Amino acid sequence: MIRFLKALILLPVAILVVLLAVANRAPVTLSLDPFSQEAPEFATQLPLFAVIFAAVMLGVIIGGTASWLAQGKNRRKGRQSRREARQLRYETERLKSQGASGNTLPATVPSSPGPRF
Repeated sequence: MIRFLKALILLPVAILVVLLAVANRAPVTLSLDPFSQEAPEFATQLPLFAVIFAAVMLGVIIGGTASWLAQGKNRRKGRQSRREARQLRYETERLKSQGASGNTLPATVPSSPGPRF
């Protein structure tokens, strides 16, 4: 079911990406020199779809990095919780083994006197 939903979403996206690439294959000048419009020092000719895809990939990388950095506190708390759970499991097992090896009397249930009428 999940595979079908992925295909249902990803297939139209893939078709749109291919259509975008085919429709925007004309070269554009990508200039990284803001001071010289006529003869930029840092300029290259690229297809428009390559510029768009590069911008999207850069945005995904920057957004993913920012999200990863922002979630650092949650990851730290998760590690601490796992460490604490591991220590508590160890202590529980240690106490169980101590109780089983020691001379302990069986638990007694206090007897209640019979019903009073």
